[in-house]
Amino acid sequence: MVRNDTLLSRFADGAIVAILVLSSLLCLFPIWYTIAVSFSDKSAVAAGLVTWWPVDVTLSSYIKILQERAFFTAFGVSSERVLLGGLINFVVCALMAYPLSRNPRQFRFRNAYMWFIVFTMLFSGGLIPWFVTIKSYGMLDTIWALVLPNAVPVFNVILLVNFFRSIPKEMDEAAMMDGAGPWYMLLKIYLPLSVPVLATITLFSIVGHWNSFFDGLILMNKQENYPLQTYIQQLVVQINTDNMTTEELRQSAQLSNKTLNAAKIVISMLPILVVYPFLQRFFIHGIMLGSVKE
Repeated sequence: MVRNDTLLSRFADGAIVAILVLSSLLCLFPIWYTIAVSFSDKSAVAAGLVTWWPVDVTLSSYIKILQERAFFTAFGVSSERVLLGGLINFVVCALMAYPLSRNPRQFRFRNAYMWFIVFTMLFSGGLIPWFVTIKSYGMLDTIWALVLPNAVPVFNVILLVNFFRSIPKEMDEAAMMDGAGPWYMLLKIYLPLSVPVLATITLFSIVGHWNSFFDGLILMNKQENYPLQTYIQQLVVQINTDNMTTEELRQSAQLSNKTLNAAKIVISMLPILVVYPFLQRFFIHGIMLGSVKE
């Protein structure tokens, strides 16, 4: 009986591993396929010959994108947005989460404030009032239009509030007995203890700012102010064959919408793929700790 139970347990473990491996491959295949398409010749892609590996490898799509000056401008706008927006999100989340983690005796109307910010997460004023408000502050065509409307990520604030509330209150009492004030406790006690959840909300902020394209589309009137995702979404390659050399004609003939779009997607994924491994080890830990209220 024991032997049968052991065999059944091993079979179940093997089945679980197989399912997880299959699920991982299903998640990774679209990314790998996109990379293969971006390096393939347009005729091979049109014929459906590309599956796991590039066919007739060419860099024409990447060369065409990298030759666009607007691409580097948009990349710079997105980088500035991520740095500035991520910093603002970090500061605002920390300054909001600490007082909201106090009990009503320490912070009057704490529950009213908490319900108010939760309400803003569930309901919004609408797209048109949002646009009119940003316009009335004169932020159109500026970097502030991309970062200030998203300065208070309520979900991140709630994660941080719950994590702060899980820190033993004895630490507060000991710090207060030593004469520590709220600023000292926030900067010297709470933030150093909150590295996992801080890394998690930082990752959320980075991904959110980097992948956003819609706000850039409606808040920016000039193409040089577009963030990268908006630029990629709007990019249209216009090939003018006049006065082109034979080599340029050959390269332009290798371009197709499908391979070019794949190259755009690959380039836009690279920064997140570079950053994510450094923050991934904190991700699950931070979500678990920040989502459980004691």
